[in-house]
Amino acid sequence: MLSRIRVVLVGTTHPGNIGAAARAMKTMCLSRLHLVSPEKYPCAEATARASGADDVLAQAQVHDSLDAALAGCSLVFGASARRRTIQWPEVDPRECAALALAESATGEVALVFGREHSGLTNAELERCHYLLHIPSNPDYSSLNLAAAVQVIAYEVMMAGGRPAAPAAEESPDRVTAAEMEKFYEHLQQTLFDIAFLDPANPRQLMRRLRRLFNRIQLDRNEYNILRGILTETQKSARIEEPSNP
Repeated sequence: MLSRIRVVLVGTTHPGNIGAAARAMKTMCLSRLHLVSPEKYPCAEATARASGADDVLAQAQVHDSLDAALAGCSLVFGASARRRTIQWPEVDPRECAALALAESATGEVALVFGREHSGLTNAELERCHYLLHIPSNPDYSSLNLAAAVQVIAYEVMMAGGRPAAPAAEESPDRVTAAEMEKFYEHLQQTLFDIAFLDPANPRQLMRRLRRLFNRIQLDRNEYNILRGILTETQKSARIEEPSNP
């Protein structure tokens, strides 16, 4: 199941941190590394810091967007040291590991880490089902990128060594992150069409709706039902528009 869990590093500025993260992954039996727009990669310094985890670096996939790195994933965790203005469903490393292992029995899981100095943006966190927060000393909470990867990778490996949770009677086909983005685009356009959402002043409605649906984690049937409702709503809105004289 660990083979279905990927580590995603977004906008890494120092190549040494990529190598150190690869080393942290290999020591905990994780091998799938995805890089989103790294500032400098490949690089000899990354290889040197990997200290023997060259195979993890060799297999690493580089993407130009977070959406591309999350392709196929049905559960996404975004690591962040900062709480946000709008509260996001939050888990600690142990809770994350348990959820990740359970999901990896049938689906793909991503553990997303942001930039060294600024972390993940709000827009990037919106792609995640959970905010992953590592508890630390409130007076000194600084934790470098590779150390954060090490903590989470350790918990995931330990969770993998314990008996797996009983499988549900039915395992509905989970919707991928890319499909959810299409749903959010469809939802937003429908809200514009029925004049429920003002394009000039959207406030935080879509962010709150994202949080709602990410928490639910739609299965395939639910996703198709909602897309159908949105389509019919748009048709009705067009029919009810007054015709020009």
